[in-house]
Amino acid sequence: MATTNTNTATTTNLSSFIWSVADLLRGDYKPSEYGKVILPFTVLRRLDCVLDSTKTAVLAEKRAREQAGLNPEPFLLRKSGQFFYNTSIFDLKTLMGDQDHIGENLRAYLQAFSPAVRDIYESFEFHAQIDKLAKSGLLYLIAEKFTTIDLHPKAVSNADMGAVFEELIRKFAELSNETAGEHFTPREVIRLMVNLLFIEDDAALSKPGVVRSLYDPTAGTGGMLSVAGEHLATLNPDARLVMYGQELNPESYAICKADMLIKGQDIANIIFGNTLSADGLSGKVFDYALSNPPFGVEWKKIEKDIRKEAEQKGFDGRFGPGLPRISDGSLLFLLHLIAKMRPAVDGGSRFGIVLNGSPLFTGGAGSGESEIRRYVLENDLVESIIALPTDMFYNTGISTYVWIVSNRKPAARKGKLQLIDASSFWQKMRKTLGSKRKELSPAHIDEITRLFGEFNEVTQDGVPISRIFNNADFGYSTITVERPLRENGDPAGQIVLGAKGKGKGKPMPDSSLRDTENVPLGEDIAAYFAREVLPHAPDAWIDAEKTKIGYEIPFNRHFYVFKPPRPLTEIDAELKGVTDRILKMIAGLTQ
Repeated sequence: MATTNTNTATTTNLSSFIWSVADLLRGDYKPSEYGKVILPFTVLRRLDCVLDSTKTAVLAEKRAREQAGLNPEPFLLRKSGQFFYNTSIFDLKTLMGDQDHIGENLRAYLQAFSPAVRDIYESFEFHAQIDKLAKSGLLYLIAEKFTTIDLHPKAVSNADMGAVFEELIRKFAELSNETAGEHFTPREVIRLMVNLLFIEDDAALSKPGVVRSLYDPTAGTGGMLSVAGEHLATLNPDARLVMYGQELNPESYAICKADMLIKGQDIANIIFGNTLSADGLSGKVFDYALSNPPFGVEWKKIEKDIRKEAEQKGFDGRFGPGLPRISDGSLLFLLHLIAKMRPAVDGGSRFGIVLNGSPLFTGGAGSGESEIRRYVLENDLVESIIALPTDMFYNTGISTYVWIVSNRKPAARKGKLQLIDASSFWQKMRKTLGSKRKELSPAHIDEITRLFGEFNEVTQDGVPISRIFNNADFGYSTITVERPLRENGDPAGQIVLGAKGKGKGKPMPDSSLRDTENVPLGEDIAAYFAREVLPHAPDAWIDAEKTKIGYEIPFNRHFYVFKPPRPLTEIDAELKGVTDRILKMIAGLTQ
């Protein structure tokens, strides 16, 4: 599968240059506030460069259409060749010709953009920064600095520009002690996810004039949408990927909209707000989706909205299968994406989502997490779960997993779940970025993609890498084992019998002796009980009314390889060598 690489040197040099603007801000701005100036100015310069070649033609078109009494907007969009335009006589360079009126002229320039761009700058709250920069005597200096760099797509590709935005956001987030990795995902992880998402559809995506939709409910700066678009373009330059997204962080949202605008996407499809509590694309379904929701973030602030939807709509809403614990909302995003899948009868969907380890196993039978796992496995929705190396993300070093979910599985995958342990597939980064110390090379991405595509069990050097299970292998019945209550608590005492109700004449359970057992779904409960429990507690019985079905995916257990301990003679010899060295050192000190 082809992958798209950004120009690392260009990205590094450009982000370093833009970052040098911070030298001008130092003193008047706190480091945590640098992004409020640098990010919107970077976007503005990008838009400025994109429109440069059509500036004269757009102004002439505006005059002509207004003289004819026509609404110029559709004509201006056509003339600019973009989904936006600017009707000001100014651009950033001509603004430099009037230092005394830089503030009012810059405002006029911003106001002359088409409505979509004006909305971006409202999200940045940029007018407040113009005021602050003007009062500090910095506005002209900052604007002038940005006129010296060329951010036209011919000089800086969309991929490189996206990487620059992400690098800047990471730096600003670190300075303000925010969760830097909330806003974006390492590009090589996105490339892997895109490969996995499209691999089974390569033939269909290569057909002339194909149109597909892609959705990211945690869009950040639009990195996942962008990489997916670039990848599909390599498969089929004539294919059209219509992109949709929603983002909670206003700066990331503004950058995402700007990026989509430049790429010719309809930015009405990019929504601001909290995906879980206020679905901005309610009722819409998609062919594909990608998401890297925040890891382990509580959802207490939106609990009322989530519970209301779950209770009132049930399975007609997004959260019918269950709700996870308040401390980790990751599985809410999984359920949200399932609700966004195109029905299988209409062609179905596939999506990829990055989750931490807890959604695999947290919560016993009957818990919200277990019920969600039960829903996705009993409905045969999960194709594969891939374990990534640790230290892959900018804000955390924890283990992470890519889930590939589909309601249109190929025949060979029906009823199956493939686990791939790619935790050893990494190379050390030349420079650590936050918590990110490791990265996937193109060869690693190709290898993981191959393992997924071939759908076989694979062992390398005696270590399992890919394993295939039946969905039911992850299910179990939790049975409640009761022991009788005896008189005076004496183990040899008489069994106390119930005096009324349905328990009349039957042994009463002793709650202090109550226990539970997990029985694999494929195993007969009575046979298990007779084999595993009765030999140790002949008076025990199962309270069938308390039996619950649970599901967990103990990923690491399935890839554990027993390593026998070293022989004692070898360990003794090593200890003796250490002891001898210590004695020799002590003897040297006493001489």
